[in-house]
Amino acid sequence: MKAHLSVFALAAILIVSIGMAPAFGQSSVVVTTDKASYSEGETILITGEVTQLLGGYALALTVIAPNGNIVSIDQLTVGEDKKFNTSVAAGGALMKADGTYIVTVQYGDNDVNSATTTFEFGGSTVEPPSDDGGSMVTDTTVSVEGSSDLIGYVITGGKLLGITPDVDANSLIISIEATEDGSLTLTIPRSVLDATINGEDDAFFVLIDGEEVDFDETTTSTERILTIAFPAGAEEIEIIGTFVVPEFGTIAAMILAVAIISIIAISAKSRLSIIPRY
Repeated sequence: MKAHLSVFALAAILIVSIGMAPAFGQSSVVVTTDKASYSEGETILITGEVTQLLGGYALALTVIAPNGNIVSIDQLTVGEDKKFNTSVAAGGALMKADGTYIVTVQYGDNDVNSATTTFEFGGSTVEPPSDDGGSMVTDTTVSVEGSSDLIGYVITGGKLLGITPDVDANSLIISIEATEDGSLTLTIPRSVLDATINGEDDAFFVLIDGEEVDFDETTTSTERILTIAFPAGAEEIEIIGTFVVPEFGTIAAMILAVAIISIIAISAKSRLSIIPRY
């Protein structure tokens, strides 16, 4: 009788032990986002839950970009209710590319305590200042080094990356990323780039990757508006005129004039000082 009781007791202990052990191959962590896709400026709400609290462990969270770079990393505290949450801003200096982003959470040392989810991001619409020209590109305007006046633009079939003035060539160098045949319309203030002869408007020369092309133009007293068609794969558009910023402005001319007058005065005084006096 005692032997039978011992067998039943051992079986009960085994059953309880098996029931308490985690099932291999099944994650004990769940993580989700509140939406499947996000646009720049939105808030990505990340929530989740664990099946068992692990004392002394924080939950590690990482967000990984489509190119494999980590764009966000954080340590979260799991609440007594076994739940956790955090938020990440869509966009910014690190989250710029469009595509699929991966959210990974790790709770403890065991791989069973990890989980992933994904979301789509539409990409950043604001480019940072370019390395070669210092221009700032928005959805509708681009700045040019040496001028406070902005160039307006509309582009199809690609993306405008930046505009750099070439003072020696009296031109603007426009960097683009042409994914297909498209067009670029630029509203250029005359204070930034102009082409004139004897006070009358002259024609610009427009080159795409070094080849001269035709374009459409309308003018006002303050602006010149060019529409330029480009082929897929184009990288650079150059517009050549007779003047480009930074100009040699009135203040600079006055400073130079004062400097020249000062030099002449000092030279004259020096010559007088060495004339022998009788």
